[in-house]
Amino acid sequence: MSDEVLRFEELTVDFTVGGTTQRAVDGVSFGVRAGEVLAVVGESGSGKSVTALAALGLLPSNARAGGRISFGGADVLEMSRAELTALRGRRIAMIFQDPSGALDPVFTIGAQLVEMIRTHQPSLSRGAARERAIELLRMVEIPENRLKYYPHQLSGGQCQRVMIAIALACDPELLIADEPTTALDVTVQQEVLDVLLAMRSKISGAIMIITHDMGVVADVADRVVVMRKGAVVETADVHELFDHPTQEYTQALLDAVPRGGPRESTSVDADVAALRIDDLVVEYRGRRGRTVQAVGHVDLLLNPGEVVGLVGESGSGKSTIGKAVLGLAPITSGEVHVAGQALTSSSASDLRKTRARIGVVFQNPAGSLNPRGTIGQSVGEPLAVHGGVRGAELRRRVEELLDSVELPGAWAGRYPHELSGGQRQRVSIARAISLDPGLLIADEPTSALDVSVQATVLELLRSLQDRLHFACLFISHDLAVVDQVCDRVAVMSQGRLVEQGDRESVLRAPQDPYTVRLLEAAPVPDPREQSRRRGLRLAG
Repeated sequence: MSDEVLRFEELTVDFTVGGTTQRAVDGVSFGVRAGEVLAVVGESGSGKSVTALAALGLLPSNARAGGRISFGGADVLEMSRAELTALRGRRIAMIFQDPSGALDPVFTIGAQLVEMIRTHQPSLSRGAARERAIELLRMVEIPENRLKYYPHQLSGGQCQRVMIAIALACDPELLIADEPTTALDVTVQQEVLDVLLAMRSKISGAIMIITHDMGVVADVADRVVVMRKGAVVETADVHELFDHPTQEYTQALLDAVPRGGPRESTSVDADVAALRIDDLVVEYRGRRGRTVQAVGHVDLLLNPGEVVGLVGESGSGKSTIGKAVLGLAPITSGEVHVAGQALTSSSASDLRKTRARIGVVFQNPAGSLNPRGTIGQSVGEPLAVHGGVRGAELRRRVEELLDSVELPGAWAGRYPHELSGGQRQRVSIARAISLDPGLLIADEPTSALDVSVQATVLELLRSLQDRLHFACLFISHDLAVVDQVCDRVAVMSQGRLVEQGDRESVLRAPQDPYTVRLLEAAPVPDPREQSRRRGLRLAG
């Protein structure tokens, strides 16, 4: 079509690994129209990110692409290295999923902005490039004094804004955003999406956004391309796709989105709480001897068999509370009781026994599992260390645990890199429940997973909790997930607990303004509702 700025025609991408060729993209055809936001969605491994990388000539050396990628009358696949260098950043720019990994940690953000500008506009003086860098930072609402900051001195949301500024430095005709809001809390996600949409009107360019978050799709997209196993299975206007999906796979993606609604709460009747936190204060020693308070005077109660969601923005202190319970953060004052045992006054022997009754599932299973050990070794280690289980009995228990999380026991000899993200998280859950814990701490256990894998992991967690009756402190920034799995909700802001109560009262009739703001920022998988919300925000 004449109004398309980019078009893929029968694109194929093959990877050669160990002498074997695997097809990652299989005959993909679609276009990105001028001025539109096109969302490309699908599960991990569907080929959406590989398709985007092919458009910039960024495929690895073991990949081979076929077909045609048309941009500005030329085929990207036929471009020379010099032509690709001129294309990248100048006419097509990309925002990567992990800004902290994409930004250079040894240079200030100002230096990186200036480098980008002068690379594509060499006639500009350093002073003029610096002025342009300041202008770009203002566009993404970052103060000028941040020019001298390094990436580690900025929050995740600020780093992503810097990435957007770098991508927009040369007014590109097309902006490709690959999972730009993954792992960001809901308020920062809303800010980043607002900036992206504001930029579209200023640069008059098109945006191709790759995501697995259907709430984000409903919020910003004009059209949607659905990919599965390297192929396009459906393309439609965003309203048509949400109202009348034609493919079973698209419907399955929509069905997997967490949605709130009536759910039977856990009935609890116990004399001893699974977890009781009284007036907890956690402080860290900051720069120049200053004290930074991460958690201030928090009281929290979990009864046996209960799931309590702890929510709030990044930096609110919710993960610090989980770390304090695990002994991974200092307790400055206050007390933490697990099954009636005070952690700060316990002997080393009692503390070891108490902590053996606490399971933990971290956000990133790739980082929490030993890459040099098999998954059987990871799952069996708590049994060997705390229970003294050995030999055939250990192998049998490991197989039972893997079976409980719906993984074949024969996989015990596999290594973490041989499993998908969702499968690795199942291994983490198996390890966490290996000692039959009374308390499970789940810190953002699904934030890095695509929507369908997230749904299966949440279902697994809930079914295990129903069967094993452990209490669970579920730490998350995703309110839809919390609504699906939790009995009660506690809301944190700036280290303090601002609201708590049963799930229905907190999420349906919040009392604190901060809770209201969190709920309003959370995207819902409904384009019309998202459009209404965005209109109200702009009017306000």
